[in-house]
Amino acid sequence: MPGFLRNQKIRNILLQVLFVAAVLVIVVGGWRNAQQTLQAQHIVSGFGLLEKATGWDVNFSLLPHSASDPYWWFFLIGIVNTLFLGTLGLALATLIGGTIGIMRTVAHPVLNLLGRSYVDFFRNIPLILQVFFWYALVTHLPAPRNAIDFGPLTLSSRGLYMPALNVGGWYLAAAGLTLLLALVLPLWLARTRRISRPPEERRGLVRGVLAGGILAALVILLVGRDAAGPLISRPELQGLNIRGGLRIPPEFSAMLIAIGIYGGAYIAEIVRGGFKAVGRGQTEAAHALGLTPLQSFFRIRLPLALRAMLPILANQYIWLIKATTMGIAIGFTDFFMIVAVTINQSGQTIEAIAILMAGFLAINLTLAAIFNRINKAIALKGNQLRG
Repeated sequence: MPGFLRNQKIRNILLQVLFVAAVLVIVVGGWRNAQQTLQAQHIVSGFGLLEKATGWDVNFSLLPHSASDPYWWFFLIGIVNTLFLGTLGLALATLIGGTIGIMRTVAHPVLNLLGRSYVDFFRNIPLILQVFFWYALVTHLPAPRNAIDFGPLTLSSRGLYMPALNVGGWYLAAAGLTLLLALVLPLWLARTRRISRPPEERRGLVRGVLAGGILAALVILLVGRDAAGPLISRPELQGLNIRGGLRIPPEFSAMLIAIGIYGGAYIAEIVRGGFKAVGRGQTEAAHALGLTPLQSFFRIRLPLALRAMLPILANQYIWLIKATTMGIAIGFTDFFMIVAVTINQSGQTIEAIAILMAGFLAINLTLAAIFNRINKAIALKGNQLRG
C-alpha cells in the first residue's frame, strides 16, 4: 500500500471523490441515454422551450398574461401563485394552530377538550380528502343571482368577490412591493448595529422612511389608476354573473381553507409542545417577582416557547409549502399544475421536471435559511428551557 494511503484523512477524501465521480458518471450517462432516446423518437429537447408561446390560458393569476406569452412567464406565474397560496396558508395555519395550541395548555377542561378534539379530527383525515370536501362545499354555494352578501363581500358558487382598486396589475405589484419595503426597512433600521447612532436616536429616521414608503406607494397607485373608472371597483350583478371587484376563485379558497385547517392541527401540537418545554421554574420565578399571569405569559412563557418550537415549526412550514401541489386535484393553477400542463403540451418531461425541482428547492431552501437565521438570532446560550 502506498504511504499516503495509510493516512485515514486522505483515504476518506479519496472515497468521497470516487463516490462523487461515480454519481456524475451515472447522471451524465443517463442524460445522454435520454437525449439519444428522445432524438430517436423525434422529440425536441432542451430549454429552448422557455421562449416558445404556450397557446393556452390559466384561470388564476396574480400577473397579467395572455396565450401568446412564453413558457418562462407561465412558470413565473405558477411560482407566484404557489408563494401567494403558501404565504396566506401558513399565516392562517399559524393563527389557527396558535389558538388551538394555547387552548390545550390552559387549565380549562372545556377548552382542552375542544382543542384535543380539533387536533384528533383534522390531523387524522388526509389533506387530499379535506381539499375535495372544501372544494365541493364552496362550489355548491348559491348561484350569482342568489349570491350571499356580507357587507362589501359577495359569496357565490363562482367565488368570493370583494372591492378592489381600479389600478393596473404592474402598478399594483409595484405599490405592494414598495409598501412591503416601507414596513421591513424601518424594522431593520431600528435594530441594526451597522448604524453608529443609538436606537433611541433613530426614531426620526425610522418614521421618515416609513412615511416616505407609504407616500411612494400612494403615488404609484394614483399614477396607475384607470382614469376611465372609479378608484374602487365594486362587484355588481350583471345578467347571470357578477362583474367588477376582485374575484377569488373557489379553487384558491378551498386550498386556503384546507391548508389552514389541516396545517393548524399540526402547528397546534407544536405550540403545545413548545409551552410544555418551558419549565415551571421560570413561571414560578415570574409569579414570585409579582408579574401578573398575562405579563408572565408574554414576557416569560411565550419567548421561551418560541425558541423551543421554532426548529420544528420551520419543518412544518416547509411541508405545508410542498402541500400546495395538491391544488392540481381541483384545478388550482399553481407551479405544479403549470409544469404538468407543460409536459402534456410539449412532451419535454425532463426539462419541465428539472424546472419544477429547481423551483421548489429554491423556495424551500430560502424558507429554511430564513428560519435558521431567526433561530440563530433568538437562541440562548446553554439550555435555558429546563426547569
